[in-house]
Amino acid sequence: MRTAEELRYLILAIQREGNRQLAAQLRPLGVTPSQAEVLRVLDDFGPLTLVGLGELLVCETTTSPSRLVDRLTAQGLVQREVSPGDRRFVSLTLTPDGRRVARQIAAVESALYEQLDQLTAGQPIEPTLRVLRGLADGSSAGEALARRREAATPK
Repeated sequence: MRTAEELRYLILAIQREGNRQLAAQLRPLGVTPSQAEVLRVLDDFGPLTLVGLGELLVCETTTSPSRLVDRLTAQGLVQREVSPGDRRFVSLTLTPDGRRVARQIAAVESALYEQLDQLTAGQPIEPTLRVLRGLADGSSAGEALARRREAATPK
């Protein structure tokens, strides 16, 4: 097996297993991993426009996550607020239920990250992160993650 092929499949295997575990933990909250990402991004960076939200999502390949937002709005977790000055401008925010679910998602994610910390303890993680960032560089998901990393960095 070529090194590049093994790398590809290792990344895929880790992503699928992580997503499977995350989905199982989120199921009792009534959200999917993609919906959970929307709620967490709105909790961390909101209020946002639909385009602004799309620019920070890794789970979506487009900058317009309309269907995800529609489902979360129908669930009563996200609300759309039309700007009184410009009705074309719609701001997305979490409802009180959305904030509650976002806090529960944060707890699920924290437990997952703790597990990853334990699994990687003593391993040289920074070189691996540099390689993975280089691989993701230029992709829409990689750019979204870079924007989130930059926005989360204390100034």
